[in-house]
Order: sequence, then structure tokens, then C-alpha cells
Amino acid sequence: MGTGNHKARVLVVDDHPIVREGIAGLIDRQPDLACCGKAGTIAQAQTALETKAIDLLLLDLRIGQGDGLETIKSFKGRFPSLPILVISQFDENTYAERALRAGARGYVMKEQATEELLGAIRQVLSGQLYFSPSFGRRAVERILNARPATRDSDLGALSDRELHVFKCVGAGKTNKQIAAELHLSVKTIETYREHLKWKLRLAGAAELAQRASDWLRDQPGG
Repeated sequence: MGTGNHKARVLVVDDHPIVREGIAGLIDRQPDLACCGKAGTIAQAQTALETKAIDLLLLDLRIGQGDGLETIKSFKGRFPSLPILVISQFDENTYAERALRAGARGYVMKEQATEELLGAIRQVLSGQLYFSPSFGRRAVERILNARPATRDSDLGALSDRELHVFKCVGAGKTNKQIAAELHLSVKTIETYREHLKWKLRLAGAAELAQRASDWLRDQPGG
């Protein structure tokens, strides 16, 4: 946390300029925080991380066309002591736990009030994890009941990469487009699709596309 004359330095990474500038302005208005940099791409974020003194990385999970979870893992691999706080439109039921497993220290939905975002930043800077109270309650309920709490909880059986492919399928992307985005072969994407159908107990490609499309449409900002 910022103390005395030192303000905690936050790097804001979001590919939407209005959102990025708004968050940066909010941070700069705080007596204990300062936006030390803004990035709209992973490459820009990488450069900032290598050249600036940063106390916390505030990262949009959906940055460009990349895999946000893999981005977290990559940054933590190179900067293991850097706290990462995710801010996202994607439903925390699906992504918060995955983000924490990837190395993030917290997860905030973009729809939350500015006070909650600031509270999350300060909590992570203090060395604690941050997640919403509702997410915490659902996590406890899942443990106590030992069963999925929602219809889409079976998505928890998917690997991070499978979930990314599932999201791409929902967006109507072809195997060739998904392969190019993930730098994999078309054959590998076909295999991922087969795994998705098996894990989600779906009969065929049409049912997979419909399920993925319905799920993506229901996501905040989807």
C-alpha cells in the first residue's frame, strides 16, 4: 500500500481506450495510488513490466485475441512477485477460480462500483486475495454440498485451453480461425472439440455450437 509520500504504482492493461483511461483517472485521484502506466496490448504490457517499477498489475482478462489465463501464467512466470488483479466482463462463476489458479491475486467484475475496484486494489496490495462476497459464499456452498451450484458448473471440468476453445466456438469461429489464434494445428482444435462434446455430454457439433453460443451470449458484455 502507498504510505507517506510513496503511492502504490498500478499498471492498467485494457484494450478499450475509454475504459483504460477511466480506470487510470480513478486511480490517480486516490491519495495512496498512482497509475504508473497504461497498456492496450500484451506487448505494451510486457514492455512496461520490463521498464517500470510496478506494485500491481490490473489486467483485463480479455485483452486482444489472446488467452487471458495463459497471459496471467506467462506474466507470473516472468515476474513471480508481481501481484495481478483481474478486471473482467466474464462471469466470475466461470473465470475467478481459474484466474486465481493461474496466479492472479483477485478478480473484479467490470460492472462493480468503483469503490469495490479500489477496495480490491488495496486489498491485493496488502498481500491478501480478493474476490466478491457472493463468489465466496458460492464457493463455500459448493464445498459443503459437494455438488455443482449452477447449470454451467460443469464447465469447471474443462481445462483453461478447452474453455478458450469453447468460447471461440460460441463466437462462431472456424477451426482454422481458432487454430491461428491459439497457434495450434487444425487437427488439435478438432481434438479439443471432441473433448468438449464428451465432457459436456453433447451429442454433436451443432449441439456444442448452440451450447457455447448460449453461454457466451449470457456473459456480461457478451
